[in-house]
Amino acid sequence: MAETLYLGLIQDDPMSQTQYTEDNIRSLDWKEHIRMRPGMYIGKLGDGSTPDDGIYILLKEVIDNCIDEFVMGAGKTIEIRIKDKEVRVRDYGRGIPLGKVVDVVSKMNTGGKYDTRAFKKSVGLNGVGTKAVNALSSFFKVESIRDGQTKVAEFELGNLTNDPEIEESSKRKGTKVVFVPDESIFKNYKFRTEYVAKMLMNYVYLNPGLTIDFNGEKFHSENGLKDLLEDNMSADDMLYPVVHLRGEDIEVAITHNRTQYSEEYHSFVNGQNTTQGGTHLAAFREALVKTIREFYGKNYDASDVRKSIVAAISIKVMEPVFESQTKTKLGSTEMGGKLPTVRTFINDFVKTQLDNFLHKNPNVAEKIQKKIMMAEKERKELSGIRKLARERAKTASLHNKKLRDCRIHLGDMKQDRRLETTLFITEGDSASGSITKSRNVNTQAVFSLKGKPLNSYGLSKKIVYENEEFNLLQAALNIEESIEDLRYNNIVIATDADVDGMHIRLLLITFFLQFFPELIKEGHLYILQTPLFRVRNKKETIYCYSEEERVAAIEKLKPKPEITRFKGLGEISPDEFQHFIGEDMRLDPVMLDKAMSIEELLSFYMGKNTPDRQEFIIDNLKVELDKVED
Repeated sequence: MAETLYLGLIQDDPMSQTQYTEDNIRSLDWKEHIRMRPGMYIGKLGDGSTPDDGIYILLKEVIDNCIDEFVMGAGKTIEIRIKDKEVRVRDYGRGIPLGKVVDVVSKMNTGGKYDTRAFKKSVGLNGVGTKAVNALSSFFKVESIRDGQTKVAEFELGNLTNDPEIEESSKRKGTKVVFVPDESIFKNYKFRTEYVAKMLMNYVYLNPGLTIDFNGEKFHSENGLKDLLEDNMSADDMLYPVVHLRGEDIEVAITHNRTQYSEEYHSFVNGQNTTQGGTHLAAFREALVKTIREFYGKNYDASDVRKSIVAAISIKVMEPVFESQTKTKLGSTEMGGKLPTVRTFINDFVKTQLDNFLHKNPNVAEKIQKKIMMAEKERKELSGIRKLARERAKTASLHNKKLRDCRIHLGDMKQDRRLETTLFITEGDSASGSITKSRNVNTQAVFSLKGKPLNSYGLSKKIVYENEEFNLLQAALNIEESIEDLRYNNIVIATDADVDGMHIRLLLITFFLQFFPELIKEGHLYILQTPLFRVRNKKETIYCYSEEERVAAIEKLKPKPEITRFKGLGEISPDEFQHFIGEDMRLDPVMLDKAMSIEELLSFYMGKNTPDRQEFIIDNLKVELDKVED
């Protein structure tokens, strides 16, 4: 099926009338359109360094079909293998009808999910998913096994290259997909195990009883969203055991964090992780406040009720409407069929189930009320200083000296590139100047620090408003009330790779862990990798990020090339910086170790346990020395 794309008008002479003829119209087939406008189908591209990069969306599109089979009662196991750049996904569902295997993966608007009798509450309904994977892969193979027969089809860049006849087979029924993302589109990409594992854990939380085997490691959950919260928090972090509420088409899990200041939510629709929330999350937050107020008979401030809450909500909607192809924000207001609106449905469920739970569990109810009262007290204590801090942020040089803003923001839903928005946090005028001059002004902003930040470990939220650096950074990110208002998808710490730079990184990470840990938990914080060496001759320049890369570059550029050692970001010219914050940008994600609570983590690295840290450094130094000797 051809798609029509208007590529623009031709003007022979600036003074002449614009020419608009049949020659200006082109018809693109399905694969050409996907490859020309991949962002329309999978969001941003990227290289796999961030969890919303395109290669993970490709994987998700394939897995979604396997999940739909499980939901329909066909197949309890999904096997996934990722080796280097090749992905293999095998389910044991019903298998694609053999006569339609080629059509399902290569004809737009073709699929079984249009038949709502079979897929009433499916993850995806537009028949695009696997077609996008096919078109954006240098190699794509699909195999369906059912009724003792198998059908295979192979493609390259969406073009059918092998279409053998149906054959007899003794294999277990199901579908197998193999694909290799196209390196000309996803440049220098690499699958990060941590991101894939988190995606798979969400799948098993939402589908209790499902087992996913990923490279030999098995993921499984029996208690759904209760397991999600317990696996992502330590027992010490929880104010009380997870409140787990289940109903038809809805599941909720709730607790409060003892030390965390902000709200943290995990939201899902039909198995899709709606990272940007939507109508269901807004309704849940509203219902939570309303129920708490009515239970205690007090008109508590909404921010006090929700402070420190950690919750998850999952609902199932008939034919959901999302605000983008990547399905990260629900736009539907209706549940479908004869059900009430999303808002009414969630409000009624929370009011009934949570109210009943609190009446039956007075100990939990008492802890929640004490938490709310503490939040109220702190809010009132901070009210005066907050007002002064806001005024200071407005009158201070936030938009003149501290922040060089970009034109597109995460919250601007009209822009296709909002997921690419980045804020670089730099130290020093020379480094921030180089990045500012070489950045993409549409999607990249720069925040300049003045010296080393304060060590915020153990300090109260009051310090965020009293400290100018923290107050202005909070204002730049727009996260005072909730990270739902976050202005940039990626927060990148860009400091020198020396001792001082490492210390600044640690202090900034401490700030985010102490006051806004969900920014790290939801994958928004990164460290910018910058090259240590430049190796070049008259024909070629190679930037090296490690000693190993430097040795390889010297070997490649024989005879003796010119070698430069970069001592700091300020030494790198704006022209060169374009390479490091553009398509070839390398980012290291900041991730939390589930084995340690945030309090334990901060206490160890930023507390007053110097002997313990010294022992840790010495032990790890020995390990590194052993590696070198080997």
